Amino acid sequence: MTEGSAEARAAEMVAAVRDDPGERLCLAARFYERPGIKAYRRAEVAFMRWQIRCGVLRARGGSAWWRAVNESLLRDAAEADLLFGRTNSPSNRSVEFWLVFLREPSPERWYRAHNSSIVAGYLRHHALVDGEGELERFFMDVALLRVLYAHCLLRRPRLALGRLAPLGKLLGDPRRRGADLFLSLKDVLPDAYPLAKVGIDKVLADENYLSRIVDYGVIVPRLQQLYEHSADDLDEPRLANLCRDGFPVYAWSYDQRYVWRTGKSPLAIGLARAVAGPAPFVEFGSGGNQDRR
Repeated sequence: MTEGSAEARAAEMVAAVRDDPGERLCLAARFYERPGIKAYRRAEVAFMRWQIRCGVLRARGGSAWWRAVNESLLRDAAEADLLFGRTNSPSNRSVEFWLVFLREPSPERWYRAHNSSIVAGYLRHHALVDGEGELERFFMDVALLRVLYAHCLLRRPRLALGRLAPLGKLLGDPRRRGADLFLSLKDVLPDAYPLAKVGIDKVLADENYLSRIVDYGVIVPRLQQLYEHSADDLDEPRLANLCRDGFPVYAWSYDQRYVWRTGKSPLAIGLARAVAGPAPFVEFGSGGNQDRR
């Protein structure tokens, strides 16, 4: 199979399931039928089930943006599956990362492949953001920062957790339930699309207490370094531009950056920040080959 035919065949496979969310899920799950990697499908399949449940993958009435980003992930994995064991070159960097994962499976390699495909989809389909509502745009940034942070738990546990770095492997492994705190967004993202026309302030006020502590106490203070690290690790410098002065700006306006700060639960959030401590200084710029810190 030639490089071009693998890319074209993967595109055909995705096109065949484009309008059937259930078949999209089956295509995603089949990738993990190879020996030794079945456990890795847990996080991806769980998130796709949320996408199906809330309706973003519907051919009619669904989200053009969510459908397009999901297709980026499905297409890259399908091409890697077709090329595995062959000498052909992958069509893009994300497919190359998936091939590395298939050759030597590990949690870190899974995150790099998965997040590379997701980030590529985000960047490629940014023009579709304008077709989404205000709350949908907010949750696009939330979903992205969560998957980036989950990867960082393994790749840079000190950056992600500070003094709590030894918990990184336990909380970040996509094969285990600990990762659900960051990867299972069913408690973060609403189960309906399009979202009800309620204000962003109401959404923030209703956030789960534990999620609020984790988000504002541990993740938010590290966002700028998180994006810079991820851009370096994925060899995608444009990713760093999706965070400005520590505020995510892929789909959410910098002018409304107040949403990334809160006056709720100040004692608990302050305690979380004190326990984790400040994010350590990390110098990036080596294309993902830097030592862990």
